[in-house]
Amino acid sequence: MATLPERVQQIVQSHAKLIHAVVHACQNRDSAGELEPLLEVAAANGWTDLVAAIRRILGGDRNVSMLQGLDEEDSTIVEAILRGLQDPSTLPDLSQTADPGMAAPGLAYMIHSASTGDTNALQMVATMAEQMSQAGGEMGRLGAAISRIMQGETDPEQLCEGMDTRGEKLVLDIITELNRLRTH
Repeated sequence: MATLPERVQQIVQSHAKLIHAVVHACQNRDSAGELEPLLEVAAANGWTDLVAAIRRILGGDRNVSMLQGLDEEDSTIVEAILRGLQDPSTLPDLSQTADPGMAAPGLAYMIHSASTGDTNALQMVATMAEQMSQAGGEMGRLGAAISRIMQGETDPEQLCEGMDTRGEKLVLDIITELNRLRTH
């Protein structure tokens, strides 16, 4: 994965378990049933286009035309699955975790996409913020901040109220990245 752009690496690493599970199910048809609950949850959380593409792959389709109409994250995941089927050495390392430093650009991109009319991004951000808020504690404060950012709040003092330094840094990084996205 070292030759992939950093953002692509982050997306692939964040979805490493799913990518491996799909490749495994394609190579071991007996295990395909184990993947079904994961796909049902993904579809219920608004990842319907990705799930449709994965189902095509499970059905034997390897044509890259299935990438048409997918957003950046879905396309990246599907491409990683297709690469993994062709060359298992390209599969992400399951022992690595995603770089938390990349959370801000990813979240900002989803928030920006949602604010420009991407209904899938809006649903994903809303679901994520709600789940984070329900978790309580620092995660809950971060979820609340994301919800307020979605509603147009930009005051860092208001957004970061009660957060620890890591939460504050993440919120400030999201705001910085959103400002960058809005000017491009």
